[in-house]
Amino acid sequence: MTSAPTRSTAPPPEQVARIQRRTLAVLSASQIVGGVGVAVGLALSSVVVDELSGSTVISGFAGTATVLGAALLALPTARAAGRGGRRAGLSLAYLAALAGCLVSALAISLRWWPLLLAGLVLVGGGSAANLAARYSATDLSPRDRSARHLSLVVWASTIGSVAGPNLAEPADALGVDLGLVEKAGPFAFAALAFGLALVVVLGLLRPDPLALARELDGTREEGGKRRGMIRTGLQTLRTTPMARRALIMIAVSHTAMVSVMSMTPVKLHHDGSNLDVIGLVISLHIAGMYMLSPVVGWLADKAGKVPVLMLGMALLVSAAALAGTAGHHVGQVTVALVLLGLGWSCGLVAGSALVSESVPLERRTAVQGLSDLLMNVCGATGTIVAGAIVGLLGYGVLGLVVALMAGLSGLWLTFAVRRRAR
Repeated sequence: MTSAPTRSTAPPPEQVARIQRRTLAVLSASQIVGGVGVAVGLALSSVVVDELSGSTVISGFAGTATVLGAALLALPTARAAGRGGRRAGLSLAYLAALAGCLVSALAISLRWWPLLLAGLVLVGGGSAANLAARYSATDLSPRDRSARHLSLVVWASTIGSVAGPNLAEPADALGVDLGLVEKAGPFAFAALAFGLALVVVLGLLRPDPLALARELDGTREEGGKRRGMIRTGLQTLRTTPMARRALIMIAVSHTAMVSVMSMTPVKLHHDGSNLDVIGLVISLHIAGMYMLSPVVGWLADKAGKVPVLMLGMALLVSAAALAGTAGHHVGQVTVALVLLGLGWSCGLVAGSALVSESVPLERRTAVQGLSDLLMNVCGATGTIVAGAIVGLLGYGVLGLVVALMAGLSGLWLTFAVRRRAR
């Protein structure tokens, strides 16, 4: 007797395409509500820390705490995804952010700023989830559409990022009406936003895109434990030059963007610009970061990820040079900040897609976790170094330093790719 042939339970290609479209819609929805939570929580964080501590210096740690939290949660989020799928990883990050908002609201009620900083570290889980979501978009995407699919999820962040700060004041007023102390309402609202994002992911991200991708590929994760994940990620980067280059470009793009963007409001304020002008410049910068990301994704799939990365470095050089030589010309600073956002978008979208397609599926979460860890660490470091440069040498010198960093990185990438092609 012969045994009956084993039937594959994997869905056919047309069903996989439908699942991917649903996955992108669910991820975009979670990005919108999660982005609202991040923006609302951060809109008043430095102000509240300043009020509770009575120190402008300490208030600067509010943003640092959130970035640090995103960095600390990058690997646990990736590890949870590696073990249990994208749903598990995103849920862990959103749950941490929700808990952080509740801790922050309690800290404001107790008027205890150290507890507020601790809560903001956990709030960084919202940023970690939003970054991890972009990689989740590539699990089931065809190779020639990975950047476009990733960019759609990045674009969805625009809605939350723009709407969030405008909801902070109404949330504060509603919180006071409900009996919360002043400034606690926005964090309570952010907790609700992260809770909704958690419900969206847990209830609707089915089937899990990473689990299905592994089923289709016939692979399983390597390096599930923390040390194993770091070791696996580093080994993969050592043996995969293209992934290593893409990761470095992501880090350079983020460092350049954060360094210039974080110090531009200070520069404009010192030049006499009012808050409305500063807010408009930053809003246009955010639009540059996110609004054209689908175009960047399409270009990366059509022209190639590496050329778009080179374009991103060129845009960052131009932005830094314009910002550094702007003097008191607000219009030139505005153009520089828009170009800065576009350069960052090229680096993030093309670099992230290149990271995903360059490494085997079973090692993908390990490398992606290291990518987000490095990105956030560089962002935090860039903010601190940029403040020191501007304080000691001036905003113009910061522009020169960032232009040199981006320019040398672009030349290095060009040389490395050409040497490989020989």
